[in-house]
Amino acid sequence: MSQPKQMPRWNVAHHLEKRSLLVAINCIAGLSIFFFGYDQGMMGGVNNAQDYISTMGLGYTSVVDGEATPVITDSLRQGGIVSVYYLGTLVGALVGGVVGEKIGRIRTIAVGAAWGVLGASLQCSAQNHIWMIFARLINGWGTGILNAIVPVWATETAEHTSRGQFIAIEFTLNILGVVVAYWMEYSHLTIFSGLSYVDGGASQVRWRFPIGFQIIPLLALFGMVWFFPESPRWLVKVGRQDEARYILGRLRGESGEDAQKADAEFEEIRAVAALELSDKMPTSYLSMLLGRGQKSLHIGRRVQLVIWLQIIQEWVGIAGVTISYDPDAPTIFRLAGFNAQKSQWISGINNIFYMFATLICVFTLDRIGRRWTLYWGSIVQGIAMFLGGGFSRLGLNASDAGDTAAASRYGIAAASMIFVFTSTFGATWLTVPWLYPAEIFPLAVRAKGNAWGVVGWSIGNGWLTLLLPVAFANIGEKTYYLFGIANALSIPIVWALYPESNQRTLEEMDLLFAADTPWTWDAEANFERLKKENPEIAHDAHRGHMVADRLSQAEKRTPHHGEAHSDV
Repeated sequence: MSQPKQMPRWNVAHHLEKRSLLVAINCIAGLSIFFFGYDQGMMGGVNNAQDYISTMGLGYTSVVDGEATPVITDSLRQGGIVSVYYLGTLVGALVGGVVGEKIGRIRTIAVGAAWGVLGASLQCSAQNHIWMIFARLINGWGTGILNAIVPVWATETAEHTSRGQFIAIEFTLNILGVVVAYWMEYSHLTIFSGLSYVDGGASQVRWRFPIGFQIIPLLALFGMVWFFPESPRWLVKVGRQDEARYILGRLRGESGEDAQKADAEFEEIRAVAALELSDKMPTSYLSMLLGRGQKSLHIGRRVQLVIWLQIIQEWVGIAGVTISYDPDAPTIFRLAGFNAQKSQWISGINNIFYMFATLICVFTLDRIGRRWTLYWGSIVQGIAMFLGGGFSRLGLNASDAGDTAAASRYGIAAASMIFVFTSTFGATWLTVPWLYPAEIFPLAVRAKGNAWGVVGWSIGNGWLTLLLPVAFANIGEKTYYLFGIANALSIPIVWALYPESNQRTLEEMDLLFAADTPWTWDAEANFERLKKENPEIAHDAHRGHMVADRLSQAEKRTPHHGEAHSDV
C-alpha cells in the first residue's frame, strides 16, 4: 500500500512494522507512564527536605539521635500541596478527553507534555507555598491530560489478544519512575550521589533537582511523539481513511493472512465509527455520567464502573503503603530493629520488588483475564493487610513491655507483609484499573471515557492523601484492617459488576454492555446471544445501521423474561 500524503516521511511507521512498531509505540507510551510514576514518587523525598520544609513554611528540622528529623507543624498545608496535584489531574483528564477527541491522540500527548514541563519548571523554582500550590496544580493538569490519552492510544494500536501485555509493560516503567525518584533522593548509590547527603541534606538541591529532573522525560516525550503514527481508530473517526488503513497495515502486517486480518479489522472499525456517527449520540461528560440518550449502549453504567474501579484501587491499600508522608511504613521497619536510615533503605528495596512484580502481570493478564487478576490480587493483598496490622500491634505491645527481641521479630513479620502486599499489587491491581477504562468505551467517546477513569483515580488519591494521615494518627495499625476489609469487598463487586474484556475487540464492547441489568452473568449471556443472532454487529457491521439500533431490534426479537429497562 502506498504511503499517504498526509504522513510525513520521518514517521516511524514507514520504517517499522508489526511487533517492532508496537514495541516502539509502547516505549513512547511508557515514557509518559514513567513520568507519571516519577512524579508520584518524587514528593516523598521532597516533603522531608530541610530547605523545602523551611521555604514552604511547613515546620522545622530537629536533630534526633544525631539525625536531622523533619517536624511538621502545618500538616494541612503539607497535605494541601500534595493533594492539589490530584485536583489538577482531575481537571486535566477532563480537558484531555475533549482535546483528544478533537485534535487526535498524538497532538494531545504533546499538549500534556508541554503542560507538564511548565508545571515542573514552576515547581522547581517555587519560593513559597502559594507558588508551589499553583505549580502543582498546573503539573497535575499535564499529568491528567497524559493519563487520559496515552492508555487510549496504546490500546487502539495494540491487537486485542495482547492489549493487556502492552499496558502492563508500560506500568513496569511507571514503577521504575517511582524507584528512580526514591533512590535519587535517599540512596547511597554513587550514580545518583544520594541527594540526602548533599550538604547534609540541607541544600536546595535536595528538593529542587528531583522536581526539575522530570522535565527530561517530558521534553523527550514532546520531541519524539511527533514521529509516531496516529491512532487508526481516531483517523477513521475523522474521515482520514487511507491513512488509517496504511497505519493499520503497518501495525498488523501487509502480506498474506496479516493483510486479510488488517482488512477485516479496518472494515469493522470503519463500520462501527460510521454507525456511531449516524446515531448522533450525546457525547458530553454530563450525558455520559447520567447515561442520557444512549439507548442500549449504557455509557452511564460504564462511567460508574471505571470511576469506582479506580477508587477501589486506592482503598485496597496501596495509598496507605506509598502515601508521600505516611509515617507508618517506616515505623513498621523500625519495629524490626532498623534505624531511620536503614528503614528508608529497606523501603527503597521494597519499591524495587514492586517494580519487578509488575512483570508477572505482563505474562498473565492476557492469559487469565482482568477479573481473575483482580481476584487473586485481592485475596493475597487482604491477607497481607490483616497480618501486617496484627504483627504491627504485637510488635508495639512487645516494645511497650520492653521485650525488644519480640518487637524485632514481629516488626520483621509486619515488614514482610508490606513486601508481599506491594509485590502482589504490582502484579494485579496496579494495571487493570488503568487498562479497563481504555477498553470498554465506544470509539466516539473513548478518550472521554478513559478520562472518567482518571477522575476516579484523582478522587481516590486526593481523598486518601488527606484522610490517611489522620487515620494513622488516630487508629494506627488498625488502618490496615480497613484495607483488608476493602480487599474482601472488592471480590464480590468485581464478580458481580465487571464483565471480562480480555480477548475481545474494542468494537465488541458495545455488545458486552448491551444487557439491561448491571450483572455480569446477564452481560455474558446477552453477549453470546447477540453474537449468535447478529454476527454482523461484531465482525461484519457494514450495512449502515447503528449498533444500538441493531441491539434494540435484537431486544424486540428476544424478550428478557421481565428484565427492567434502564438507560444506565
